[in-house]
Amino acid sequence: MEVLWIELFGRFRVVVGDRAVPDAAWSRRKPAALVKLLALAPGHRLRREQVMDVLWPELDPSAAAANLRKALHAARRALGGSDGADGAGLIVSIGDLLCLPSERLRVDVDDYRTFAAAARRTQDVNAYSSALELYRDGLLPEDVYDDWAGGPRDELRDDWTALARELARLLEARGEVNEAAHTVARLVGADPSHEENNAWLMRLYALAGRRDDARRQYDRLRERLAAELGTEPGPRTQRLYEEIRGDARAEPALSTDLWEKVGDLRVQAGDAVAAVRAYEQALAASTDAAACARLHRRCATALLMQHLPDAAEPHLAAADGFARDEAERGRIACARASVMWERSELGAAQDLATSAHAAAVAHGDEDGVTDALEILAMISHMRGDWRTSLQATIRRLAADDLGGRVSRFYEINHCIGQHQLYGDGSAGDVEEYARQTLVLAERADAIAAQAFAWCLLGESLLLRGHWDEAGACLERSCELYTPMGSRSVALPWMRLAELAVCTGAPDDAAPYLKRATAIATVAPTSRRHAWGRLHATAALVALEQGDQERALRSVGAARAAVARYGDCPSCGAMLNQVGAEALALAGDRAGARAFAEAARNTAERFDSSAWSAMAEAAAGSAAAADGDPAQAHARFEAAAALYEKAEQPFWAARSRRQAIAAARGNVQGTRRP
Repeated sequence: MEVLWIELFGRFRVVVGDRAVPDAAWSRRKPAALVKLLALAPGHRLRREQVMDVLWPELDPSAAAANLRKALHAARRALGGSDGADGAGLIVSIGDLLCLPSERLRVDVDDYRTFAAAARRTQDVNAYSSALELYRDGLLPEDVYDDWAGGPRDELRDDWTALARELARLLEARGEVNEAAHTVARLVGADPSHEENNAWLMRLYALAGRRDDARRQYDRLRERLAAELGTEPGPRTQRLYEEIRGDARAEPALSTDLWEKVGDLRVQAGDAVAAVRAYEQALAASTDAAACARLHRRCATALLMQHLPDAAEPHLAAADGFARDEAERGRIACARASVMWERSELGAAQDLATSAHAAAVAHGDEDGVTDALEILAMISHMRGDWRTSLQATIRRLAADDLGGRVSRFYEINHCIGQHQLYGDGSAGDVEEYARQTLVLAERADAIAAQAFAWCLLGESLLLRGHWDEAGACLERSCELYTPMGSRSVALPWMRLAELAVCTGAPDDAAPYLKRATAIATVAPTSRRHAWGRLHATAALVALEQGDQERALRSVGAARAAVARYGDCPSCGAMLNQVGAEALALAGDRAGARAFAEAARNTAERFDSSAWSAMAEAAAGSAAAADGDPAQAHARFEAAAALYEKAEQPFWAARSRRQAIAAARGNVQGTRRP
């Protein structure tokens, strides 16, 4: 049977077997649009009503149906060619559905997504390059004014941009700075006024010894900003330019500083492997003792982000040898506390973190204070005394100047709070603990602690189905976090979006998701904890609205975010259940099974009714995708029972609806009747 090949990047092109469909066959726009819509649709199938709503929204149903019949006939003739075949086997009609033949279909957009997923999974440069080359001039540039193409075009452009940035970071970390510069230059070509990418390209040129190119790049940016926006480059870009232009600085010092900045940026992006490589490049060029102590410590910290305490130890020993001041020794002690924590030597970790905290307080080191408090919080969580430890910390926070780092401290405690909310032995009295903590925070006049307590209280009420009380508490948390701006925490806004779904009003979730996205975008410490839950909540909203395509886009965005920033299994646990459901609806069996396996791993790691319920629900979706309704029904029923045990009525009812739908052979049964 002939393979149907459809190209949507660059320009629309169709090949059937070895025969290219001539452009003249698509002289009428609607038949071509029909093929394009089906090529872009999840599972490459659409209901006739969906097509009519997109292509003829202004017509009444009977007129639109007549136009669709004409467009379908013309599209089949174009695909069938001049031999008399009508192409009915290439656009199949099954009841109300129009489908492309998935078993012999290839679409370049699908190939792009396959290559991109493989690149992110394997970090293979060739896979990245293959995906980036497929994109060409973007999606359907000839349809730039058609609304139906706008959403997919924007989504793919954003993903291509993220993919190019990932490849550039990977090349940069490997020391292949000229190749990285080539990739960043493509980003600049796509958006010449994007200052961050221009500054990145300048830095790469400088690292490659191409200072003239770096200076010319700055001049081009300055001229473009002046012409288009009437502004000039920001202070950071100007400082970088002055560093590159200055002749007084020695080349090794310049390389050390630039590579250290690269490492810092990679840490902020959650790319620990690239950070280690950048810091090692900086060390190779450094002769200053203080810089060497700092760089070895940062290497160790990046290795600890990868849970490699043995690899971090030599760097900490070297840092000890170079350190000359007590503040730096305190930071090294904090990193050693992380090593002990990774090895479950909690007593030693406690002593080192306490010492690091005292040193940071004595020297006014905001980052050092916050780092030490984070380690102490994780130690108390492992010891089982997190609740009392947090309350004790709140009492003394007035003496600790966290400055702009306050959200970092509460971010890790919000993460630990998820274990309290979903654990069988702790969920029942979280509400009372949150109330006690709120009273304590109010007495201490600790605003961020109050915001934390209001959020935890609202989450407990939300999960137990007390909607009105939950909404009031979460709104109060948002009010207290709002003045902190970019130092805020995204969680209460995400929970308000979830509450909108729980109360049958998913359309009300958009402003909450928008605010949570803004916080996660500008607050680096939120990214690992926020993005998985954020995109999962967006996908849940889309599923409840019946917007399968948007749900898939959210799941795809979640995958990209996890690849970029890393994953927090507890904060992002909802993604596995919702991701499996969205991909099952799209007929992506492998994707649904992958999310189900991730959910199972999380349930085995944390072992509670709620975590197990998520795993059963994800397994139910995977079974539905595999065409096993009996297994899907059994899994969803098991999920409902576990959610009831966990006292989470919304999720129990939702799983029950899925079980009923599976018994009827329908996986699209999650929405409220």
